[in-house]
Amino acid sequence: MNGAAKGAIVGGVFLAMVGGAGYGVYALVGDAGDKEGDKGGGTAVQAEKGSGPVTDKEAAQTAKAFFAAWAAGDARAAAELTNNVQAAQTAVADYRAKAYVSKAVITPGAQTGTTIPFSVAAEVTYQGAGKPLAYESKLTVVRGVTSGKPLVDWQASVIHPQLQKDEKLRAGAPAAPPVKAVDRNGEELSAEKYPSLRPVLDQLRQTYGGKVGGKSGAELWIEPAAQDAPKRTLLTLVEGEPSTLKTYLDAKVQAAAEKAVAKYPESSVVAVQTGNGHILAVANNRKDGFNAAMEGRRAPGSTMKIVTAAMLIDRGKAAADQPAECTKDAMWGGRTFHNLNNFELPGANFATSFAKSCNTAFIKQIDSVDDDAALAKEAREVFGLGLDNWKTGIRSTDGQVPEAKGAEAAAEYIGQGRITMNPLNVASFTATARSGSFHQPLLVSPELDGRPVAQAARQMKPSVQQQLVRMMKLTATSGTAQQTMGSVGGSDKGAKTGSAEVDGAGSPDSWFTGFSGDVAAAAMVEAGGHGSDAAGPIVATVLNAS
Repeated sequence: MNGAAKGAIVGGVFLAMVGGAGYGVYALVGDAGDKEGDKGGGTAVQAEKGSGPVTDKEAAQTAKAFFAAWAAGDARAAAELTNNVQAAQTAVADYRAKAYVSKAVITPGAQTGTTIPFSVAAEVTYQGAGKPLAYESKLTVVRGVTSGKPLVDWQASVIHPQLQKDEKLRAGAPAAPPVKAVDRNGEELSAEKYPSLRPVLDQLRQTYGGKVGGKSGAELWIEPAAQDAPKRTLLTLVEGEPSTLKTYLDAKVQAAAEKAVAKYPESSVVAVQTGNGHILAVANNRKDGFNAAMEGRRAPGSTMKIVTAAMLIDRGKAAADQPAECTKDAMWGGRTFHNLNNFELPGANFATSFAKSCNTAFIKQIDSVDDDAALAKEAREVFGLGLDNWKTGIRSTDGQVPEAKGAEAAAEYIGQGRITMNPLNVASFTATARSGSFHQPLLVSPELDGRPVAQAARQMKPSVQQQLVRMMKLTATSGTAQQTMGSVGGSDKGAKTGSAEVDGAGSPDSWFTGFSGDVAAAAMVEAGGHGSDAAGPIVATVLNAS
């Protein structure tokens, strides 16, 4: 696809002008489906059967024919030039019929091998209201597995780059009216100012837009593949009348969280109030846009020692001042476990072993506990983990602590094995340790929709809570979190570091959790290294803003 590529709009028609020899102008006038100026054969271009890798010439010819068919509104012809006829035909037909694209210019760019980038300048018109829509996408031509023909490798993103598999472009009046989400003090929370809140705000609109009033306008949106997933607005054609939705978020803390995660790729953080579970901030910096802060499922590493320590103290198997043998390694269930760099702490007590994150001091306690369900019970009964009934106000994933035996049980004691958590779960169990009582995290008031709030079976024993807080404070002042928490103001602060090995990853996930006053925060950075390397600075920034 050599030479300059040109594009133009003719009123009320689709039109693609593609530069280079043999390329023509293709247009659909009105609803009649007429083709004009078809110098290069238009949709009549047929791919020929071949073998071996697709050549650049084949890719150019196939792309030319596909663009022509798309521009001409000939969904069937366009689809037959792809390797997924059904999906492509539906998407091309829906582009005008259901996304209400009234004009479009498709301008191919410089070809790179079998990949052809292109830009689209379109207009979306619904009930007389129109807005321009511009974006860039690309397509790749591959050899058909059975036909042998060069075909466009069909992806939903060909139609629009933000479309994922089985998602659709739609325009109209959405069922859920817009909402103006505000923080606990009434300050507006917009996706423009707080970018990582976009999926959160989309879900709040989907869930509460029809319950708190407001009036729908007209929009172009992405219809998700999953029924419970929120629509993602691409373009507002007519402004609706939003209702105000109050959240428990704090704009100041949220701003700090956004700034903190921006420094570390694939990072997430959550902050909660320890006395009521109100979520003050949730932020992510991820390529996939996934709300890993609330929906992730990753091993939490040594941050889990907060729960394990609570269980051991609760059962009388450990105490902050009692000796806790910290050797270089320990074996359980046929597997040998090591401390970082094989360190050891001769004569250390349990508080010091906790503060220095000694794995072996915890694993050596398994035999005395003699209950495969001990950790799972403590997590469920005291910390509200594994109940599978948290209802925060948007979609979230509960922490899981499965019952385990042998080497797997030992791994779970130090936050590995089959345990899965996200920053929301870790911030919550940190808040429980700080306050002594589990408060299910909440993003919006349960009074909005009458949803039930999860309850733990029992409160933490006062003696357990006091020792936990003491050990977390020791970690912050002279343990593995000392350097990080030294930047956090005030004396009422505690922390726990963690790193979790992930199969196939070059570096462990970085975890860090801490509290300052009545705020707890937890962060995770995928492949971020040790807890203080990446997740720690994020938590410190958030705590300093609270």
